[in-house]
Amino acid sequence: MTTPSGQRVLLLGATGTIGQATAQALRRQGHQVVCLVRPRSGVAGRLDATAAGALLPGCTVRIGDPTRAASIVQDGMAGERFDALVSCMASRSGAPADAWAIDHGATRQALQAAQQQGVPHMVMLSALCVQKPLLAFQQAKLAAEQALMASGLRYSIVRPTAFFKSLSGQVERLRRGQPFLLMGDGRLTACKPISDRDLGDFIAGCLSDPQRFDRVLPIGGPGPAITPREQGERLFALLGLPPRFREVPVWVLDGVIGGLRLASRIRPSLADKAQLAQIGRYYATESMLVWDAAQGRYDEAATPSFGSDTLWDHYAALARGEAAPERGDHAVF
Repeated sequence: MTTPSGQRVLLLGATGTIGQATAQALRRQGHQVVCLVRPRSGVAGRLDATAAGALLPGCTVRIGDPTRAASIVQDGMAGERFDALVSCMASRSGAPADAWAIDHGATRQALQAAQQQGVPHMVMLSALCVQKPLLAFQQAKLAAEQALMASGLRYSIVRPTAFFKSLSGQVERLRRGQPFLLMGDGRLTACKPISDRDLGDFIAGCLSDPQRFDRVLPIGGPGPAITPREQGERLFALLGLPPRFREVPVWVLDGVIGGLRLASRIRPSLADKAQLAQIGRYYATESMLVWDAAQGRYDEAATPSFGSDTLWDHYAALARGEAAPERGDHAVF
């Protein structure tokens, strides 16, 4: 059996922020990493092969189509032996067509390639929200999870909570003197956000920790769960501004969604906007914590913590101008 360090790993989705963090973590943990990337990748396809390689130091970068099993085998594996395939792929918009093409279809293609080439272990980045699959991208991810679990391969399915980048979208609003927007009173939901670096370390650790084999792994960052109101209060304090909040009733979002759905009957292009609004409503009303179905509630204590980076540290860096919000193609708000 392969020793825990020094495994040969094929990484898909490497140019995203989580993919980059995972590539770095795999290298730190002593693994050899091959990244299969598109000829144009990254946010809005801005990266060519040279730029993608610069983002992934120490990794072998190969060009192909990570959404097709044939390209994964021919261009990515290239006749070589691999101990694990790690997929950090995710749909850009969450719209139904994109979700089923990437969150499900591309993941199934990666699984097919791993099976064909005898790769014994596949690690899949999923999302905690699939535990209540009301949206297309959640249903697509859940279907991909089920396919992997039934494949016969060793699997590790990682379901992170909220990301720092997803909780940083209002910083510039506050700098401009605008209020922090809350859904309801800002205490409807809570999350245990995890940094890209800590998540990358957790994903890489799935290769060598037997306790993460053949498991679905919900994971959050360190510390207690945080509400949106607490996020706003901390940002105002760090920016040296008096707190100002605007509470938006949930029914306002419901009205927007309903209006877009009606309008999409005349302009079909608005259907995706309605879906994006529905995604926004989901995250505004559902906590990113482990769901206790028996009790019918989210359970902070049952949501595992990992790592050392805190959202407050990230906010402090943003306030000092040492970091910039990186939200990329996956931004919802």
